[in-house]
Amino acid sequence: MSYIGGARSVPDEKVRIASTKMAGIGPKKAIQVRYRLGISENIKMNELTKYQIDLLEQVIGQDHVVHWELKRGERADIERLISISRYRGIRHQDGSPLRGQRTHTNARTARKKKSEE
Repeated sequence: MSYIGGARSVPDEKVRIASTKMAGIGPKKAIQVRYRLGISENIKMNELTKYQIDLLEQVIGQDHVVHWELKRGERADIERLISISRYRGIRHQDGSPLRGQRTHTNARTARKKKSEE
């Protein structure tokens, strides 16, 4: 089992499907990366050579924001919203729904977290 871009790759799956398991890589980007490297559509992860795995990791690392970088960026955006006291930042802080959802009867888990504090 190998790690590509910080995410564990599944050896029994096709390259296109296995690369979508990484945060930040969707089906379209997975197909683009596969075409760029010239990897066959039917080849599985455990059939790739060490060189192909290194190339795959290199291409994903250069061109795409994946896994920890993506999560770090999302967290930084939330922290910025909180620091400038935006409405969305305050809702993030409270653990309440952000996008106008009903809270009178729904969002029970958010209210539970809030009452435990």
